[in-house]
Amino acid sequence: MLDFIRKLSKSRFGAFIGVAFVVLLGLAFAGADVTGMRSGSLSGTDKAAVVGKTAISTADVEKTVKSALDSQRQQNPTLTMKDLLAQGGLDQVLDGLVERAAMDEWGRKYGFGVSKRLVDSEIAKIDAFQGPDGKFSQAAYQALLTQRGLTDALVRDDLGKGLMARQVLVPASFGAKMPQGVALRYAAMLKEKRVGQILFIPSAAYAPKSAPSDQQLAAFYKAHESAYLRPERRTVRYALLDAASVPNVPAPSDAEIATRYKLNAASYAAKETRDVTQVVVPTEAAAKALIGSGKPLAAAAQAAGLSTSALKDQSQDSFAAQTSKAVAQAAFAAAPGSFAVPTKGPLGWFVIHVDKVTKIPGKTLEQAKPAIVAEISAEKRRAALTDLSAKAEEQFENGVSLADVAKSLNLTIATTEPLIANGTVFGKPEAKAPTAVLALVQAAFGMEREGQPQVTELPAAGPDAGKVALFDVGQIVPAAAAPLAEIKDQVTRDYALDQGSAGARAAADKVLASTAKKTPLADAVKAAGVIGPQVQPITMTREQLSAMQPRIPAPLALMFAMAKGTTKRLEAPNKAGWLVVSLQDVVPGVIPANDPVVAQAARELSQAVAREYSDQLRAAMKAEIGVKTYPAAVATMRKQLTGQ
Repeated sequence: MLDFIRKLSKSRFGAFIGVAFVVLLGLAFAGADVTGMRSGSLSGTDKAAVVGKTAISTADVEKTVKSALDSQRQQNPTLTMKDLLAQGGLDQVLDGLVERAAMDEWGRKYGFGVSKRLVDSEIAKIDAFQGPDGKFSQAAYQALLTQRGLTDALVRDDLGKGLMARQVLVPASFGAKMPQGVALRYAAMLKEKRVGQILFIPSAAYAPKSAPSDQQLAAFYKAHESAYLRPERRTVRYALLDAASVPNVPAPSDAEIATRYKLNAASYAAKETRDVTQVVVPTEAAAKALIGSGKPLAAAAQAAGLSTSALKDQSQDSFAAQTSKAVAQAAFAAAPGSFAVPTKGPLGWFVIHVDKVTKIPGKTLEQAKPAIVAEISAEKRRAALTDLSAKAEEQFENGVSLADVAKSLNLTIATTEPLIANGTVFGKPEAKAPTAVLALVQAAFGMEREGQPQVTELPAAGPDAGKVALFDVGQIVPAAAAPLAEIKDQVTRDYALDQGSAGARAAADKVLASTAKKTPLADAVKAAGVIGPQVQPITMTREQLSAMQPRIPAPLALMFAMAKGTTKRLEAPNKAGWLVVSLQDVVPGVIPANDPVVAQAARELSQAVAREYSDQLRAAMKAEIGVKTYPAAVATMRKQLTGQ
């Protein structure tokens, strides 16, 4: 609600900037009000900044920026490093690393600490480090660190800094509260009404009547070349390995079949499952009373103020896992339709009624043979496919081309149309790459050049499950402006709008000059001889404006930011024209003190105050600890990241 009234500064990249493992695992320190960035005493020789006694190397900053780009590309595949840096990504990363280091040093200076056991507990909570049993797995932990090129020390350092940030920031913002009177004033602003007028002066009305000369068009195109950039596109060459690629897999032998049958003997043995209804009571006497009531168990339990639970298709082992071995033995010893002997379990005395018994006959070796043959054959095909993939990958590493490897495997190479980074065909936004290629696009756009073949297994959940792709990039066309000859009509239209926009702006300036002398807007339009505009009256409350979020029209937003009795101009998007916005009256809003919106405003303002306290504390910490940045190193790093 109050975001419209007060725009809080929020980083565009704060949600995703972090080192690789932070991005991967989604570590979030609730209440810490930090972005999860890492800094520390580093061994890098080039320093981007020094915070107290902590050096932040350019290598550390570069790694974090690249991680931020990888993360953001999941939502915006066409984002480039150049785009990220142009939008302030590098500065955001460096500021975050500096703040993190400053908070850590400040906390230690004043006696705050983070114990090893506390860091251990944070690591144990991370889902990605847990094994199949839901508990922390050292093997999973080490495997993931190895995969991401991290070390235990780096992980612990980052978690320790995050915990330190939580300790020093949470107390500063905890309990922040905005006075009721201030909340009432802000809430009343929602009811504020504004009366004004909006004039639109179209560029088309002032566009030149004659076509531009070739020289004019060429000069305009050169000055606005960036507006005609076409995205980088690449063709992907690929061949698919599947079961058909390994037709000569030997059939399972009788010995293999017999061994598999013996190995899984339990799954082929006769089974018995039971449907039961149960209730747990505190004493044996209560259990016997329920059984002796002569009523169905559900009715007897309800009369005693208890409820039953029904369990279907229970084996003795699965039932024992939910109760106890003794309870399961009693349940499976009872006849169908009867009660089991009351048995004490971990929660009390179990009263169990056997509702249904299902007996599943076992399978002999001959009966199980077809399924075993299919299972072993599939495993052999997968193993053969894996061997082929490994051999292809080894050949690629030795410099063998995709064409030669495909020929040796009798595979046909397919080549896509030029694709952009989101997997669509260049120039055909409605057309996408083949399903198999969509899984390869991200890797293909990560290749530095053509002719770097790779091997990858296609997603198990997709239509190409079980297949392996051999692929590389066939052709790379860098992002560049379209040739003028190909887009001459578009450039001509843009030139006309650009020229017309200048005329429309001059007309808007004449109107502003007249209104500055207290001339009404309609009269000012006539006096300026503006071509074909119409003045539109606008009456609106802030509440109505807020309902338009997140896409509030720019002239309306401007009208609610102006002072009463003023007139301002605003350029319309895409050089379409100029807007003149005049605010005639502001009618203050009135709201009762007990209106629920006041309490809501108080809560939101209190959150804003809490953030402000945290921001001020972080700034004070940096000032006390001392921060020195190295602009030359940062500038060099910026050039390296953009390939300059």
